[in-house]
Amino acid sequence: MEQQRLKSRAEISDVNKWHLEDIFSDINQWEEEFALVEKLLEEGKRFQGHLSDHADTLISCFEWMDDLSLRLEEVYSYARMRRDEDNRIANYQALTDRAGALAVKVSSAASFVVPELLAMPEGKLEEFRVQSTKMGLYNHALDDILRKKEHILSYIEEKLLAEVGELAEAPGAIFSMANNADLKFPDIVNERGQSVELTKGNFIQFMESHKQDVRKEAFKTLYNTYEKQRNTWAATLNSSIKSDVFFAKARHYPSALAASLDDDRVPLKVYESLIDTVHEFLPQMHRYIQLRKKALNLNELHMYDIYVPIVPETTMTITYEEAKNMVTEGLTPLGKDYLSILEEGFTKGWVDVYENEGKTSGAYSWGTYRAHPYVLLNHQDTLNSMFTLAHEMGHSLHTYFSNRKQPHLYAGYKIFVAEVASTLNESLVMEHLLKNTKDPKTLAYLINHYLEQFRGTIFRQTMFAEFEKMTHSVVEKGGALTADNLSEMYRDLNQVYYGSDVVLDPEIALEWARIPHFYNAFYVYKYATGFSAAIAFARAILEEGEPAVTRYLEFLSGGSSDYPIELLRKAGVDMETPAPVRDALKVFAELVGRLEELLK
Repeated sequence: MEQQRLKSRAEISDVNKWHLEDIFSDINQWEEEFALVEKLLEEGKRFQGHLSDHADTLISCFEWMDDLSLRLEEVYSYARMRRDEDNRIANYQALTDRAGALAVKVSSAASFVVPELLAMPEGKLEEFRVQSTKMGLYNHALDDILRKKEHILSYIEEKLLAEVGELAEAPGAIFSMANNADLKFPDIVNERGQSVELTKGNFIQFMESHKQDVRKEAFKTLYNTYEKQRNTWAATLNSSIKSDVFFAKARHYPSALAASLDDDRVPLKVYESLIDTVHEFLPQMHRYIQLRKKALNLNELHMYDIYVPIVPETTMTITYEEAKNMVTEGLTPLGKDYLSILEEGFTKGWVDVYENEGKTSGAYSWGTYRAHPYVLLNHQDTLNSMFTLAHEMGHSLHTYFSNRKQPHLYAGYKIFVAEVASTLNESLVMEHLLKNTKDPKTLAYLINHYLEQFRGTIFRQTMFAEFEKMTHSVVEKGGALTADNLSEMYRDLNQVYYGSDVVLDPEIALEWARIPHFYNAFYVYKYATGFSAAIAFARAILEEGEPAVTRYLEFLSGGSSDYPIELLRKAGVDMETPAPVRDALKVFAELVGRLEELLK
């Protein structure tokens, strides 16, 4: 049988690779900047103990910190993205390790600032505001620090926490290397009878195969491979969760969840309301699962049957060039300014397109303030990959607008709002396709895909969020996490979310072992809240036109100049109520009904 193998990095055309030279021309320039950052660390000593002397001293310290942050961002981003091109290259592993260690040094060098600010006599900052108009730039940043006063420790304690930061990153780093560099999967036989290497990049493509035996083999092969190291994955995740709990306790938070939410000043009720509202709509999820089972004409619906399109007659092969065109057409309602920047991203070396040996799996958007955003893809010529492109370019244009409008201090937006821009892009592209598709089978296929976005982004991510809440609670109560109880909790959640019409194959209980987001705790719920906010924006843009676009672009330009809940509220979406999530899930219910009619 013919075998297909991943290409090496050298075999990928340069036109389909990102241009990291826009950050540093070569490793030598990176080394020079690395050395400069190390030198700049020493300048902090002249500010230590003197922040309350005069407004100019405080401002100079803030400028020093911002310059350090800007330079470190470039040093770390370049190193990490080089490593992501091929995780097997020892030189790039070393650069990333050094950049990570440098980040800890930067954090440690600046660790005196917040305790000194909090120790200032009452009224001192007001006095400084009178002394210098430059203080106005720092109002929001100072307010954000002062509101966390009870969670900020002494200088010695803050310095110690900063220095153990590198240790705290170890579980995630170990998981990443094991999962991306070392883990290899056996070959499986594809739909054409070819022996093909299973990879994390092509796994979902196999799960969408119209041949059940191909789906089943891919599913069992993937999880049987993870099963061989199940206790190692459990120990690694347990260590990550213990780290979360340690830092939360050290900062006097009642829980790791509370500590995480406080970073964005998101009330706990937002997280809990998300889970409650999704549970309220689980009957609609079960209705969709029942429809899937009926449409696929299966006596038993297995976990490896939940990704395959419901309409088997429809196949959509979408090349990268076609994907770019489809995304551009779908985003036309966002206006000329948005589209011109999108085109720049497609043509100016922002995107690394195809999978190659050793490349980090999945997709992301990253970048630096002085260069431009970057996008890592593993494009597979599928509808999913087209939407991934739309998604990641949403992130990138959010970054671009914030960088253009905000000073570096406020350019980086909070994760809570990060998924809004990406998901809005997907929604607009989908609405465009639904509006312009006449063929009933293709229309059913697209609605199915849209339903999968809801399932994957609201239901699935909320299930992940509930799993994170449960696992952290176990550790916080003094319990231990093992492969067995992690798998038991995960299996039970699948039962609740997918209902009685799906066969819970034993392998699915181990899915927690391959989810990288669990090493960045309490992140995934933001996909669900972001998706809900995006649906609200998309509806407003399509119904109102320019006024809604203006509000949305202002939101994209907001960076972190205000708290994320406030940025959304100003743009017309109030996430402190269950309304956006509930309204989004009503759309899901409507789509299920529409698909039921089409498939009669």
